Amino acid sequence: MTAVAVSQSVRSLTWARRRQAFGRFARRYATQKAGLVGLGLLVLFVALALLAPVITNSAGLDVTKVNGAPLAAPSSHYLLGTDESGRSVALLTLWGARVSLLVGFLATVISMVLGTLVGILAGHFRGWVQAVLMRLTDWFLVVPSLILAIALLAVLHRGVGTVILAISITSWPGTARLIRAQTLSIEARPYVERARVLGAGHWHIMSRHVLPNVMPLVLANTTLTVAGAIIAESTLSFLGLGDPNHTSWGTMLESAKDSGAVTAGAWWYLLAPGIAIVIVVLAFTLCGRALEIALNPRLQGGSR
Repeated sequence: MTAVAVSQSVRSLTWARRRQAFGRFARRYATQKAGLVGLGLLVLFVALALLAPVITNSAGLDVTKVNGAPLAAPSSHYLLGTDESGRSVALLTLWGARVSLLVGFLATVISMVLGTLVGILAGHFRGWVQAVLMRLTDWFLVVPSLILAIALLAVLHRGVGTVILAISITSWPGTARLIRAQTLSIEARPYVERARVLGAGHWHIMSRHVLPNVMPLVLANTTLTVAGAIIAESTLSFLGLGDPNHTSWGTMLESAKDSGAVTAGAWWYLLAPGIAIVIVVLAFTLCGRALEIALNPRLQGGSR
């Protein structure tokens, strides 16, 4: 058998094992009813956010092109009422999902990549590399994340990209600590020691042995981090630090506060974005718990 044939055989065997592993994961996840509910809610919200330009008219976001009464109660024409400018709250909630979910996903991706990289490096290397990385992580853990995000947004140009950057920079230390602990546990296993004795380099050990074994933990932690990122975006926008040119659930809550919707009895203006945030955060939490159980066989038999 030629070297090419052997390589193809090994590659096909690897992909077959990956398909089997994915099949086992899917079957385990399917047993978690709460996880399926959370996944269904997420798919619904993501689909509505992506289809917003198709199923709605973005002209309704322009205050100069609407003719609704300010803070009008829900009716057959405005299912969730109107805001202080006469715009449909349902339309604002739908378009706000695009920004809130985008910030949540992108900030989480950056945070997970940064936290995983720092965690693996700090767990693999010793000496000054580990000392520098862990002291940097400790500094970010000590500084209140909300205060640091507010400081960054006060200095930098306000925009969606700045909000994503501020949230991702302040949310990676917890992941780094978690991944470092897992890396230390993995590198103490016999097969990693054998690979090191046989001459495996740092890159081989980190990419072939450590990273695949920490990925389940990263995936489970990602769903929880997305929920935290969405709450952080809503908090920053509610404090007036969001992007004023884009509608999000946080900016809707800020506008409701500034327009006196609470004192005016316009409960619908606060209720729509508030419930949307609660549902999405709950859905991510349910998915995260189900992922943790599906990826960790020791948790099998846990609560459904």
